[in-house]
Amino acid sequence: RNQSIFSYHRTYLIAPQVPNNKKWVDIDWHSLEHKMPSITKTMELTLELLDYVLQDKNNKIDTTRVYVLGISMGGYGVWDIVQRRPHMFAAAVPICGGGDVSLCHLISHLPIWAWHGDSDDVINVARSRYMFDELKKEGSDLIYSEIKDRGHDVWIDVWNSKELWKWLFSKKLSNKINQNE
Repeated sequence: RNQSIFSYHRTYLIAPQVPNNKKWVDIDWHSLEHKMPSITKTMELTLELLDYVLQDKNNKIDTTRVYVLGISMGGYGVWDIVQRRPHMFAAAVPICGGGDVSLCHLISHLPIWAWHGDSDDVINVARSRYMFDELKKEGSDLIYSEIKDRGHDVWIDVWNSKELWKWLFSKKLSNKINQNE
């Protein structure tokens, strides 16, 4: 019997979308440089939504088990949101994205499993490598899976990884810090 990992965990899913012609992070995807820009309206609204949902006691959400995952533009969004709110999430899974390496010290404590295909022709794999290298310098024990001969469709490997889902659902914030930090 093929059962999903989600059948073992009560899971709430929030999947915000970016309007046409907008981005989670207003940067040039083709550039290898990245300094955190001003927050986009879409990211600002997403953080407001998360704050609202998490603070509503009727939702009965374990705020020590909030995870963030995103692919491509969403991979950039994952790096951005955890660098803006480094104590909000119990774990992060950025897939084919990049962030501001100068802010890696803010998230070196965070369990992160980053993914990228080594043949990605949409988002340069160097973006994930830069984040991995800098986080390692900061003492992070993040996991980085660079899939050989895989392009931008590395999410196939992510979704099919039983290890990832076990790892993700095992993460919990040990000392709940103000999630608005």
